[in-house]
Amino acid sequence: MNTKLLMTISAVFTGIIGFSLTFLPQEIIGSLQITKTPITQLAFQFLGALYLGFTLLNWMAKGSIIGGIYNKPIIIGNLLHFGMTGIALIKAISSISIHKNVFIILTVLYLLFTVSFGYLFLNNPSKVKS
Repeated sequence: MNTKLLMTISAVFTGIIGFSLTFLPQEIIGSLQITKTPITQLAFQFLGALYLGFTLLNWMAKGSIIGGIYNKPIIIGNLLHFGMTGIALIKAISSISIHKNVFIILTVLYLLFTVSFGYLFLNNPSKVKS
């Protein structure tokens, strides 16, 4: 598996979500029809900061050997994040009525990342042929 590509794509994915939540919380809250309060705006910005933290982690680790025993904490962190969020999205998808297509796409992407990081967790990195 090309870990550099996976880490780059996951960094871009979490970066888009992180920047959106950090810099556009009022717009996102409004589009989701959530009550706008200073607390909800702050919660969305905190969540955006967490996503940006994952963005930097994945971006900085993209050139490292990843898989098996190498960089195990990075794999576990990503696997937990994408796996738990994917499960939460699966549970919530039936009760979501607004922007359901967006949430279905997000669910599929989260599950693809979960499978990819699960594969890295269970397999050793392949040797690079020069």
